[in-house]
Formats: sequence, C-alpha cells, structure tokens
Amino acid sequence: MRRKRRIFQHSNTQGYPLREHIDLHHPLVELADMIDWAAIDRVATEPFQPGPGRPILRPRLVAGLLYLQHAFNLSDEQVVAGWLENPYWQVFTGETHLQTEPPIDPSSLSRWRNRLGEVGMEELLAQSIEAAKRANVIKPSSMQRVIVDTTVMEKAIAYPTDSALLERSREHLVKAARQCSLRLRQNYNREAPRLVQQISRYAHAKQFRRMRAALRTLHSRVGRVHRDIARQLDQVCLPQRKALDDLLSRTGRILTQLRKDKNKLYALHAPEVECIAKGKARTPYEFGVKVSIVTTLKEGLVVGARSMPGNPYDGHTLHEALEQAEILSEVKPLMAFVDRGYRGIEVDGVQIWKSGQRHGVTRGLKAMIKRRSAIEPIIGHMKNDGKLGRNWLKGALGDAMHAVLCGAGHNIRLIINKLKSCRPMTPAY
Repeated sequence: MRRKRRIFQHSNTQGYPLREHIDLHHPLVELADMIDWAAIDRVATEPFQPGPGRPILRPRLVAGLLYLQHAFNLSDEQVVAGWLENPYWQVFTGETHLQTEPPIDPSSLSRWRNRLGEVGMEELLAQSIEAAKRANVIKPSSMQRVIVDTTVMEKAIAYPTDSALLERSREHLVKAARQCSLRLRQNYNREAPRLVQQISRYAHAKQFRRMRAALRTLHSRVGRVHRDIARQLDQVCLPQRKALDDLLSRTGRILTQLRKDKNKLYALHAPEVECIAKGKARTPYEFGVKVSIVTTLKEGLVVGARSMPGNPYDGHTLHEALEQAEILSEVKPLMAFVDRGYRGIEVDGVQIWKSGQRHGVTRGLKAMIKRRSAIEPIIGHMKNDGKLGRNWLKGALGDAMHAVLCGAGHNIRLIINKLKSCRPMTPAY
C-alpha cells in the first residue's frame, strides 16, 4: 500500500510584515534606518545602461550583504546562507516580509564588486561614516584629528618556495598545452611531483647539497616544457594565444629570477603580490600589499583605507591617505598623528606629529601623541574580527576594494556596539 503524501502547513508569518514580529530596538534595525541607501542606489545604478534584459538586483540588497559580510567576517556563501536564517539581516537589506529562499547566488556578489569598483566601495565607507555621525558615535569635529598608519594585507597565496612555484608553473603549462591541442615531448607528470617531495625532505633533513641538486633537476624539467610550448606557439589560434603568452611570460620570470632579485614573482596567479618586511619577529616577511589606514584619534572610526601597491615608503603614502579621508568624511584633517616611519614628510595645511617628538609639545599634545598607538589594536581587530587578515579578491582592483570594505565593516561593528550599549533595558520581574 502506497504511503500518503504529507502536506506541510506553512506559517502565516510569511504574510505579515517583518517589523511586526521583531524587536525594533535591535541594533541592525536602528542602523538600517540611519544609512542613506538612496545615495548608494545612485552610485550603484551608474554602471548599468537601460535596455532589454533582466532587471538589476536591488542595490540595497547587495550593499547590505557586503556590509554584513565584512562586519562578521563571512564568505560569500556564508553571508547568503545567514541572510536566509536571520530576519534581522533581511530587514537590514530592505525586506518587508519574511523570505524563505536565497536572495541571490553567491557568485553575484563577485560580479557586483567588479561592477561597482573602488568608487562604489568608497561610497559604502562614506555612508558608514555618515551613519556613525547619526548614531552619535563621533562628532564632525572629531575627524579633524586622525591617526595614520600602514599595515600589510596578505594575499590568499601559499608561502612561496622555488620548488612549489616551478611545479605549479609546469602543471599550468601542461594543462594549457592540452587545451590548445599541443603535443609535448614529455610532460613530467610523474617525475616532477616526486622531485618536489624530495626537495622538501632534503630541506627538512638539512641536506642542502642534495636539495639543490634536486631543485636544479626540477628547474631543467620545467624549462624543457616551457621551451617546447614556445616552439609551437604559432600553431595556437589567436583567442587562446594571449592567455598562453601570459602564462609563458610568468613562467619565464620564475625560471630566471634569482634569490636577491627585485620585483620577483611570488604567485603564478597573483603577480601583484609583493614581499614586505615590517620588522616583526614572528612574521619577518608578509606577502600581499601595503594598506594605509586612517582613523579618528578618540573614537577609532575608520575614515580612510587605501591599498598602496609597489611597497612605497610609509611617508610617501601620507598625502593620499589624508586626501581620501577628507573626501569621504567631508572634513579636512588638521592634525595627523603618525609613527616614526613617516619622518621627513610634511603636508600643506596639516600638522604632522610623530611618536617621540619633543620640540613644541605641550601636555595636551603629549597625551594625543601617546594615543597614536591606539590604531594598532584597531588594525588587529580588522584582521581578526574582519577580513583584513587575508584577501581573497583577484588582482590590484581586488586589493583596493577589499581594503575599503574592511574599513566599512569595522565601522559597522563600531556602530552596532554603540547601539547595543544605548539599548533600553528590559525590566526584570
């Protein structure tokens, strides 16, 4: 006998407005009313041209998901799944009724980030600053005194070693040759991985002579594959040739670069990665891009975050950092407190005070200079509680967007904590 099909009864909650079933004093609900979503809509709709096709997603939905993602350190998949389970997140993104299906595919966030670009991300940071003013987190006069510092935003790459880079290059070359229907004399699919394993074992056992011999063998094998494909490059059609040329040039850089060379290639898929030494004992070298952070002196609100490719001297990044802070906050900084890495740099109209400065320092200025170190735990929270510790976005544009979004996420956390402290207490019975 066939079993009867069960009929599930849906709750009537879906038919009622969400705000009738949630706490209206929740920090996310109050924060949603403080953000100027119309300004974000204007910036988000500029890249789209009117015409036939599927209508665009609501910009408030995408902006709200990006805020939540960087405020709570979530991936694209996690923030979409969390939105489905949390009614307060749905209200924050502009929903009026309970939704039971995911709003978008997680891959849509990647496409929207690329469409908005750095300008759109800076608008998100600017609106988080305005929301902090409305929430009484800061006063407009507080943004006249700022702290500026730099840190390293590490890229999502493996620690670069010669053997790993050579083997990765060989794998990509063999795969590209197969896609382009090129016939290789040898692909070394068995010998090369075994050589990589031997190199790591010899290095662990401190048998460096054997390690260098195995590394030379691997180097010659990758060079043979590289030259074999270069000789057959004329047989490749034009649509595939550009990508193959790029892969051959990157592999050529890996084959020819030496230990003490500058502008080395540290990741085959991320040529923009740089090796930066900040003098830390636990991490002497970090692989990523330098980021300049600007915060208010008293409250620690982020009013500027910009990636600085090329590993410039810290002092040379000060003018751009203060310029971005002035544009986003609409208040010109009058005093900037920095560490000794900014020595020798002056900015017109801004007083620069450095750590350890003695000449012309009053008692009040001494306390302000001493507070410069308050930016260090802020950067630590942005790396541990936010997403500044590891950047998964691609290219130099991904570095720029990720740095700005990390600043916006920190501001959202700061506002939420402020609203939690001001929340009315429920009487106990």
